[in-house]
Amino acid sequence: MEQTLSIIKPDGVKKNIIGEVIRRFESNGLSVKAMRMLQMTREEAEGFYAVHKERPFFNSLTDFMCSGPVVVMILEGQEAIALNRKIMGATDFKEAEAGTIRKDFASSIESNVVHGSDAPETAATEIAYFFSSLDIMA
Repeated sequence: MEQTLSIIKPDGVKKNIIGEVIRRFESNGLSVKAMRMLQMTREEAEGFYAVHKERPFFNSLTDFMCSGPVVVMILEGQEAIALNRKIMGATDFKEAEAGTIRKDFASSIESNVVHGSDAPETAATEIAYFFSSLDIMA
């Protein structure tokens, strides 16, 4: 079984679609192993997205991610990273497949409802950013 980090971003929380997003993950074979709602500080958002620090969108992304509460969770399942990314859809919601979370709910590339790890190494780092081993259900 593989684990991945998923975040329901401030726009998803604001739209009251937390349950719908989780339903889509669970109905496609992913299990929630840990979950919590929080509001990131600027420093936490900048730390989480540090890999993008030199990118032109870094400031707007971190502003957005600390603009409201988010739901962070660990999802587990067979090929969880790839499956999560398929359920989310392309980063640019205009290019996402019909029926994906981003196609159905996103309003821009940045306000695209969800974040998901893109590789096993990234997933491990991102999971550790938000959760300790005591938080994760076996």
